[in-house]
Parts: sequence; C-alpha cells; structure tokens
Amino acid sequence: MKTIDFFREKDLYGRDARLLSEWERIDEYCNRSEDVFYTIRKTTPHGLPILYEIEYNLHSFCGVNPPDSQGLRTPLYADKFLMNIYIPHDYPNINSNLDFRFLQKDINHNDIPHPWHPNIKYGGDFAGRVCLSRDLYGSYTGLATYIERVYEYLTFESYHAIEVQPFPEDLEVAKWVREQGEPQGWIRKLQEYHKKQN
Repeated sequence: MKTIDFFREKDLYGRDARLLSEWERIDEYCNRSEDVFYTIRKTTPHGLPILYEIEYNLHSFCGVNPPDSQGLRTPLYADKFLMNIYIPHDYPNINSNLDFRFLQKDINHNDIPHPWHPNIKYGGDFAGRVCLSRDLYGSYTGLATYIERVYEYLTFESYHAIEVQPFPEDLEVAKWVREQGEPQGWIRKLQEYHKKQN
C-alpha cells in the first residue's frame, strides 16, 4: 500500500487533493490520540483511502440488560468499538453522502459490540449508523473532526436525547437516557470515569 509520503510528493488536484488532506488529518489526529486508531480498508485505483475503519478503544455503553423487578435496564459496557467511514465517489461535493457506521461484526465475521447512544442507531436495518449533521458542521468539515465528535459521543460528553430538532437517531436509546440513564446516574458515572482518565 502506498504511504502518505508517496502522495505528498505528487501534484494532486481536486478530489485526490482532498482525499490526501483528509488522510493527513486523520493520521495526525490518531497519532495524537491514545485511544483511536485507523486502518485503510479500501482505496481508489490510485491508492488514496475511501474506506476507513476507525477503532475506538474506550469504555462505553454497548446495550442494556432486560428490565429487572423494578423495571430498570442496567447498562452493558464494552471497551472497543469499530466504525467505518465510507467516502462516496462524488465527495467532497456538498450533497455527497458520507457514511459513518459502527460495525456489528469484525473482519472475521465475529460479533462485536456497537454503541448504545441516542445519536447512533442501535437496532434494525440501519444499526450502527451515526448521526452527524453536516448542516451543523458545514460541507468543509474534515473527517478527523467527525472522528473526534464520535469520540465525544462514546464518552457521553456529547449527546442529544430530547425529541426536538435535531432529533435523536435512536428514539429507544434516547428514552432510556432520559428516563433511566440520567436519573440513575449512569450517564454521569460514565462521564466522570472518562474525566478521570484524562
């Protein structure tokens, strides 16, 4: 596989220049982070990345237990999550649809946990889909910024669980956050855990 340095020596234009810029920013962000890593899973014919697998090695919710005798659904936890970023052929056009999606199976088709968060779809056909409003960030927002935003999702530094615009991606998770996660202190404990780690 060709390296970043190989492309830095080339005169790139248009989409190729943007793909290299995104690669450089992702590489820089992940090199600074102790918890986030990336793997290139697919490239253009020239060798520039168009599919990234982002590995988040951090403690977060990955589901909830069935209701106990009091109706409480206590959280389940995992320490590793994998997310794909797919860059479509028309990127970086303003209407191109970047796809951010947490995986439910690893490269060997083994089941893996995916996040329990109101801004990430938990179940159904779109399980793992991450809500990252480009309207809020603008079409020129770099992918590394989105990767950092998802990190904030997993630490629950950032979440939107109220049913007002922009609506939560998963209404069931949002309801749990409002009715149990916050009142029982589970959200706060997760936030405090990550503050102590930093």
